[in-house]
Amino acid sequence: MQIQGFIRSGDLAQAGRLLAEAAKQFPADAGFDNLRGVVQAQQGNYRAAEISFQQAIQRNTKLTAAYLNLGRLYQENFLKDDQARRKALEAYQRVLEYEPENAEANYQSAVLLLQQGRFQDSITRVSLLPASTQSTAQALSVLCADYAALGDRKRADELAEQLLASSDFSELDVRQMLSALAVSKRDDLIISLLDSLGTRKPLSPETLHVLGLSYERENKLNEARATLERSVTSGNLSVASLLELARVAHEQQDYRGSLGYLAHARDLDPENSRIHYYFGLVCLDLSLVAEARNSFDRAVKLDPENASYNYAMGAASTFLRDPAEAVPYFKKYLQLRPQDPRAKLALGAAFFRAKDYDSAIPWLAESAQFNQTATTAHYYLGCIALQERRLDEAVRELEEALKAKPEYPDALAELGQYYLMRKDYVQAEKQIRRALELDADHFSANFYLLRLYTLTGDSRREAQAKRYEELQKLREQKAQEFLRMVEVRPFETP
Repeated sequence: MQIQGFIRSGDLAQAGRLLAEAAKQFPADAGFDNLRGVVQAQQGNYRAAEISFQQAIQRNTKLTAAYLNLGRLYQENFLKDDQARRKALEAYQRVLEYEPENAEANYQSAVLLLQQGRFQDSITRVSLLPASTQSTAQALSVLCADYAALGDRKRADELAEQLLASSDFSELDVRQMLSALAVSKRDDLIISLLDSLGTRKPLSPETLHVLGLSYERENKLNEARATLERSVTSGNLSVASLLELARVAHEQQDYRGSLGYLAHARDLDPENSRIHYYFGLVCLDLSLVAEARNSFDRAVKLDPENASYNYAMGAASTFLRDPAEAVPYFKKYLQLRPQDPRAKLALGAAFFRAKDYDSAIPWLAESAQFNQTATTAHYYLGCIALQERRLDEAVRELEEALKAKPEYPDALAELGQYYLMRKDYVQAEKQIRRALELDADHFSANFYLLRLYTLTGDSRREAQAKRYEELQKLREQKAQEFLRMVEVRPFETP
């Protein structure tokens, strides 16, 4: 009793001294082994506590307190021992073999079975609890998670309502539910439960983080961003949390806000290549191609073997300085991912923009063999044929592109150019106007329309010349073709 008193008061040193004396007087007493394990567990000595509890059980195979203490020890240390959950369940099962209605063993078994995905077995354990215990928030939370995981929405919702009405409902109850609710895609329940808890007591930064991500998955982006902000300002500031905020802001199409979070993350971890890569991707959303290239360049230097970084760097380089600068990055990407036809298309496009048509054609011809890149490849092959005045080949390639994608303004504009070269001005105007209907600011289509009016002496030439001049003044070097070629996926692991 004296030892237990010292343990309750937190005087573990005095409890340890009395235990040492007791061991001399009563070396085979299981009760003292059990108490020694309690002291060692509170001191953080996991292995010593495990041995003490096991020794107590060996001396007395029905010492319930030792089994329960051993089970709790395992549950509190599953990060140190990957077998801890299994061993905890075994400890509780030993109690239930001789004491099948033990409330603690049944409840903790239910929690462990929930964590292991044995949801029906977990429900069975809860059903063995006394009726008064089954109505507590702890038991209701386990049942609610079990039924949600089993897909019984009606029963899960009913239990959630009971939880919300329970005065002893706490964050800890929700936390033991989270894994099952996430697996069953019941973010609506997570939001409902945590929102209610938040009105009673401020939520911890960790729980706010969970709530924010649930809002995001439910596409409630304003609530997600506000909640994640609260989590950060409450003490959860990290590179990971800033990346999450950047992702949510990007989903809201607040690209400048997303860049702000990424800039903060970059300040915290300037050697993190992923941050530079994401920063570059968002710069592209703002047509800041030079800034994007600088960020991709930094990412590649930090991690030169990353395929995605090389691809992005190549794509951004295609639209700045000499397009040929993109070539080594696309070739590096192909070394790392030789089966990806997108890179073959991108490499062909880079050679095309550098006006190295002989080098471009083999890559474009190869990418034309794949469904996902064929349309754009035929477009570029048609453009090259036009440049080299191989007009029959040009029209075949452009029509092949339009067969797959009839509303392709780039191909329509070049088809209009083909008819201009053939001096078929009626067809030329038809194709150019189709392109402009799809994209009124299409630069090439507006230029070809001006050329058409000039060749035909059309009175609309002066107005179109002004229109084209306006487009030239407004035109910034944008990565439109890059965005068509590259499937940009911000905030996923590259």
